[in-house]
Amino acid sequence: MKLWFYAFFMAWGMFLSVPCPFPKWDEKARGRMLACLPLIGVLVGAVWALAAFLLARFACPKPLAAFVLAMLPYLLVGFLHLDGFSDVCDAILSRCDLEMRQRILKDPHIGAFGVISIVILLIARFALFLSADAPALSFLALLPLALIPIATRACAFLAVALLRPMKTSQYARMDRGEAKKHIVLPSVMLAAAIALPLVFCGFHGFAPLAAAVFYALNALRGYKSLDGMNGDISGYALELGELFGIAAFVLIR
Repeated sequence: MKLWFYAFFMAWGMFLSVPCPFPKWDEKARGRMLACLPLIGVLVGAVWALAAFLLARFACPKPLAAFVLAMLPYLLVGFLHLDGFSDVCDAILSRCDLEMRQRILKDPHIGAFGVISIVILLIARFALFLSADAPALSFLALLPLALIPIATRACAFLAVALLRPMKTSQYARMDRGEAKKHIVLPSVMLAAAIALPLVFCGFHGFAPLAAAVFYALNALRGYKSLDGMNGDISGYALELGELFGIAAFVLIR
């Protein structure tokens, strides 16, 4: 249990921009750190849903509320996944051969495709929240939104643990056998994130399932196009998964 405690706060320090209350590192807990990604999703989702509740409770102007809800997850994670999203868009949309796509992926500079893709992504998120009806001021109404980050981050762990890493990825040095030993927690949290809103919210609860499905589809696209899995592909899939999760939350009523 002690190693899980360390692993959670190690994941907090790495995947959140919010100051970590326990900034300690234990190398023995490294194998568990990625398995704690869904727990990071709990924090992101809770703050996201709370913000939606407060914005509705105090009748915040709709455009301002849409902007806050579209941007808040990025602020919580320090725009971490958006960087990977732009890199993968630059690589995949270049339509070059595999060697050149991998070279573009590793280039620290952002290209035209990355810029255009980020602009479209941000506009889409803002437009979706701007189109949303004011949420009912209840826990159940916001449950699907709160569970989207859990679903995508559980998928992120499973993709990293199960898909072959790119040779240049930091995951190539990871002990994937060790990671697979800790697959139970993310798998259970993914199942719970999908099932709970469907049980309690009916059709309105499809958002986490949509996020997980589109994470998987885009992770596989990146994996096949770039011949392996890495953190950038995970960020790319996470951004698109959350976008479609938001779309389901807003449009399925």
